[in-house]
Amino acid sequence: MSLRIIIVGAGLIGPRHAQSVLSNPLTELAALIDPASSAASVASQLQTAYFPSISSMLESIAKPDAAIVCTPNHTHVAVSRELLANGIHVLVEKPISDSIETGLELLEFARKPENAHLKLLVGHHRRFNPYVLKTKEILDAKSLGQVIAVNGLWTLFKPDQYFEPPGDWRRKQSAGGVIPINLVHDIDVLHYLFGPVVRVHAEKTLPQRPNPPHESEEGAALTLRFASGVVGTFLVCDATPSPHNFETGTGENPLIPQSPTGSDSDFYRIFGSNASLSVPDMTRWSYDRRAEKSWNESLVVERFEVEHATPFDMQLGHFVDVIRGNAEPSCSGAEGLRALIVCQAARKALETGQPVDIDRLV
Repeated sequence: MSLRIIIVGAGLIGPRHAQSVLSNPLTELAALIDPASSAASVASQLQTAYFPSISSMLESIAKPDAAIVCTPNHTHVAVSRELLANGIHVLVEKPISDSIETGLELLEFARKPENAHLKLLVGHHRRFNPYVLKTKEILDAKSLGQVIAVNGLWTLFKPDQYFEPPGDWRRKQSAGGVIPINLVHDIDVLHYLFGPVVRVHAEKTLPQRPNPPHESEEGAALTLRFASGVVGTFLVCDATPSPHNFETGTGENPLIPQSPTGSDSDFYRIFGSNASLSVPDMTRWSYDRRAEKSWNESLVVERFEVEHATPFDMQLGHFVDVIRGNAEPSCSGAEGLRALIVCQAARKALETGQPVDIDRLV
């Protein structure tokens, strides 16, 4: 039998998740939940039931099997707790919370004996992006030798309407900002590829938007150290026209046009002892088959093919497998919290001007 899934939140991401639910033969879209009156028309377009709250939904239809939470960041914990308390599996969009403390509270709530049968996953869907999966495959095969360093970019321009109501929470320091909204994606991908970050330092970019109304950061240049010994640099900024970001490079977001060629929008460069790799053009540079490994030799260029797949669809399929006991979570609540901890450390580094160490046990 198919799993009955509700979508909580009718903003930018909710309808995308809904399309994945509708296209999967193993899932059924049971309802769309959102207090905004405009959400009713979204539900109508999706041909599903609409309710302004979880409680009103539970009073009106049979309890769904699972939910995908796509509400503003600061509401993730409260919404997820309400769903778990009613016996509903949860996939909550990233970040898991807007604070480490409430994120920990959610994990503790999910781990209570009475909730042990329920699954809590965090929607870091880029773990299912074919470019990330191919990169992981190349790294696991030791094709680059020992990984030494990584350089990353997430730079583009967000228009004014992105920050207008009901999205004005994105301006606030407590809930918005490019670090928890966007950088958290890349931190999770870096964790997936290289293991946990244990130290971060950050310098803020020059602000381009008036404050007020914008309180939150627009960008930062970061240095990272991983537990494995890998070091990295990362530039994140949402106030500059640029093709160097995950969305433009991979085309995963239909609202952001894809670069005609991946080489125009590389966002990761990974450096190893035997070769280096750029993503998403998936170009490997080495001295393979040369007389010696030396800068005096011309580099050998190899390009890897990547098969097309829709990350949201693959993530949903994984969610179904986890609920049915056929897979372990790729991004558990703990993994989602790990990415948030690094982002909070980056913000602390911005405030103090000092590197921030992160407990490896965390």
